[in-house]
Amino acid sequence: MESVFSQFAWAIPVIPLLAFLMLTAFGRQMKGAAVLLGVISSLAAFVLSALLLWERVSSTMEDYTRSFDWIRFGDFRLEFGFDVTNLNALMLVIVTLVSLLVNIYSKGYMHGDERQTVFYAYIALFTSSMLGLVLSPNLLQLYIFWELVGVCSFLLVGFWYERPAARAAAKKAFIVTRIGDVGLFIALLLLFWHMPNHALDFTSISNVFSNADSLAQSGISAGLTTWIASLIFVGAVGKSGQFPLHTWLPDAMEGPTPISALIHAATMVAAGVYLVARTFDIFHMSPTAMTIVASVGGFTAIFAATIAIAQRDLKRILAYSTVSQLGYMMMALGLGAVTAGMFHLFTHAFFKALLFLGAGSVIHAVHTQDIFKMGGIGRNMKVTAWTFGIGALALSGIPPLSGFWSKDAILTAAWEQNNWLLFIVGVIAAFFTAFYMARLFFLVFYR
Repeated sequence: MESVFSQFAWAIPVIPLLAFLMLTAFGRQMKGAAVLLGVISSLAAFVLSALLLWERVSSTMEDYTRSFDWIRFGDFRLEFGFDVTNLNALMLVIVTLVSLLVNIYSKGYMHGDERQTVFYAYIALFTSSMLGLVLSPNLLQLYIFWELVGVCSFLLVGFWYERPAARAAAKKAFIVTRIGDVGLFIALLLLFWHMPNHALDFTSISNVFSNADSLAQSGISAGLTTWIASLIFVGAVGKSGQFPLHTWLPDAMEGPTPISALIHAATMVAAGVYLVARTFDIFHMSPTAMTIVASVGGFTAIFAATIAIAQRDLKRILAYSTVSQLGYMMMALGLGAVTAGMFHLFTHAFFKALLFLGAGSVIHAVHTQDIFKMGGIGRNMKVTAWTFGIGALALSGIPPLSGFWSKDAILTAAWEQNNWLLFIVGVIAAFFTAFYMARLFFLVFYR
């Protein structure tokens, strides 16, 4: 069946890009209209993304790809375009919806800030970059937007650059993620060198890595496949804060709280998980790479959860929680449960955005992030207490909320594969999550 809305998918990243260009071009003249422009652009991108996803889930649709020659020399050409699949249609909705909520929330949070226009311009560019990454039909285009997302995170984490801690956190985020990006770049070069006709589009990669026979015909050995998959995973480790490149993520809390929600919920940190899912055909052909992904993910899940238990900074607890949940997602991908991993990414995006925005409301009211200096504020902030409590229950995996079902799917995958170690790790990490969220909630709202 021919898709209608897929033909206009290119407009989804272009809309926030136009908002960024307008805010940048007119600057202070648009200070009053910056909020309106930011909200309208993100709303338009979300509506188009939702229509696109609805069209794909309500009927059987083939993947839709459109591209044009970007660089051509001799018989070789590089293409630039967009690719619509069920996977990235879901990602489009996640990114645009969370971006819309952050834009609306920031109206009150950033009220009175002299650089409010710049703030909304950065959010628009960040959103556009992430949407461009999601829609990329080939690895080279994805890598370009991958780096652009990194630049935007540097600008947003260091938005309050007059603070030394914010400047240090922005530099740390930029440098640490660059370490992972080197791995992704080397993997890209290896694929370019060994793929037939130097093809880097995901369709060709999927065809070549579909089975052992096609790999043999292309001259790609099992060892090379493991190296390529492992190096792609190194890139994902940097962006998604997996051990040992997780250190930048908690420090990124120095940025405005709406940015914490945007980075930690649905955009930058999700890029690494999306990358592994998008190139899963490569990983699937290497049992060693799959074991590496599952092991690193499982260790990160329980490692970060134990750190969160000992924190007293409200936003840092949520930050380490994000690292732990990203480990959960990677563990699912390493187990081959792509659907479970992406399901947890989907559910996590919304309850973690809710928690960060709730945390911003609390910090805005009490002017501290130390949970031991709070207590009893639930009496005066009932809406925040209820909404934060719902997010905490979802994150803790309490039925019937969404976090229970996505975690259950991951643990089921480990159980069915008789991987008792990862199953036990997953259960313990889930228990720790419930423990530190209960500690946080009662210390902040009901002590």
